[in-house]
Amino acid sequence: MTDLSSQRSRRGGIPRGLSPTAPVIFSYGFRPFFLSAGLWAIATMLLWIGSLAGVVEMADSYGAVHWHAHEMLFGYASAVLAGFLLTAVPNWTGRLPVSGWPLVFLFLVWIAGRLALLLSDYVGDLTAVLVDSVFLPLLLFICVREVIAGRKWKDLKVIGGLLALSAANTLFHLEVITGQHPALGIKLALSAYIAMILVVGGRIIPSFTRNWINKTGRTDFPTPYDRFDTAAILCGVAALAAWVVVGDGSFVAVIAGLAAVMHAARLVRWRGWTTTAEMLVTILHVAYLFVPMGFLAIGLAALGLFDETSAIHVLSVGTVTTMMLAVMTRASRGHTGRVLTASGTTVASYAAMVLCAILRPSAPLFPEHLNAIYALAGLAWLLSFGLFVMEYAPMLTRVRRKL
Repeated sequence: MTDLSSQRSRRGGIPRGLSPTAPVIFSYGFRPFFLSAGLWAIATMLLWIGSLAGVVEMADSYGAVHWHAHEMLFGYASAVLAGFLLTAVPNWTGRLPVSGWPLVFLFLVWIAGRLALLLSDYVGDLTAVLVDSVFLPLLLFICVREVIAGRKWKDLKVIGGLLALSAANTLFHLEVITGQHPALGIKLALSAYIAMILVVGGRIIPSFTRNWINKTGRTDFPTPYDRFDTAAILCGVAALAAWVVVGDGSFVAVIAGLAAVMHAARLVRWRGWTTTAEMLVTILHVAYLFVPMGFLAIGLAALGLFDETSAIHVLSVGTVTTMMLAVMTRASRGHTGRVLTASGTTVASYAAMVLCAILRPSAPLFPEHLNAIYALAGLAWLLSFGLFVMEYAPMLTRVRRKL
C-alpha cells in the first residue's frame, strides 16, 4: 500500500512527492531511517551489553569497543541524520524528496554497512570498511545535488557538516585498521554533528518556540538571529576545531570555555522556559543545553580536570542523541499528520534519554558505583528508544493522516 493520499498534496507550497510504486515506509526519507535508527540503537546497545557480559562475540578482529563507538556515531546516528536531511532538504529547496526505489537503494546501502561491520570476522575488516564507507558519501552526493539544483547556497554549510562526517568515518576506519584508537575519528565525527546542531538548531529552536508562544497569544518571542548568533557559531566551530587538532591544553580550555558561555547565552535568548507546557518544544532547549555543557566538559578535560571519555559522552549522548530524539519525534508527528504535542510516552522517552545523558558521563566520578551507573545508563538508553519505537513505528509505517 502506498501513500497515494499525499502524493499530490502540498503544504506551504512544498510538494509531498511520494512514490506510487513503493511501500509507504519508502515514501519519505524520515520513515525508514528514523524507524531503523531507533531499532538499531536498541540492537547495538543490547549487543554491546552482551559483549561486555561475555555472552556475545562480535567484530573481534575490528574490535568490539571500536565497533560500539562506530555504530553509535556512524550507525544509528547516520540514519537519523539521513532521515532528517532527506526530509529537510526538499523543504529548503522546494524540490521533490528522494522516495520510492531510489530511497530503497540508499537504505539498503546503510543496512549493508551495518551488517558488514557486525560480520567483519567473516567478511574481513577491509571488505567491511569498504562496504560501510559507501553510505555517507552517497548521502552527501544526494544532498549536494539537491541544494545546488535548488540554488540554496546558504544550506551548503549544513552539507559541510556531512562532508566532515564522511571524512571522520574514513579516518575512524583508518585508525582502527592501523592499530590505533580512533580518537581523531571520534572527535571529528562529534564535531561535525555539533556544528550541524549549532547551525540547524539556531533555525528550528527559536522558530518552533516563537510559533508556540504565538499560539498562546503572548509576544515575548525569542531574540531573532543576529550577529551574536553568528559569533557564537564561529566560536563553537573554532573550539571544536581546536579540540580535534590541538587536543588539550590551556588554548583549548579557554576557547571551549568561551564557547560554553556564548552558547549558554544564546540558549537564554531563545526563552525556553516559556515552553514548558509543551515538551515537544521544551526538549529542543534541553538538548541544546548540553551544547554549553559539552564545551565546558571538553574545556575541563583539556586541563585534566575531567575525564575526556565522559566529556565525549556529554556531547554524544547529551547533545547529539537527545537532539536527534527531539527532532525524530517532532518530525515524525508533523510529517504523518499527527497533532504536534508530546504524549506521555514521548515525554517518558525524553526523560529516560536525559537520565542516560547525566548518568553516563558522571560514572567516573563515582568509581565505587561504576558498574551500577553503566548498567542504569544502558537501561535508560534502551527504555528511551524502546518507547520511541513502540509509539512511532505505527506512524512511520502507515499512510499520512489527512489534515
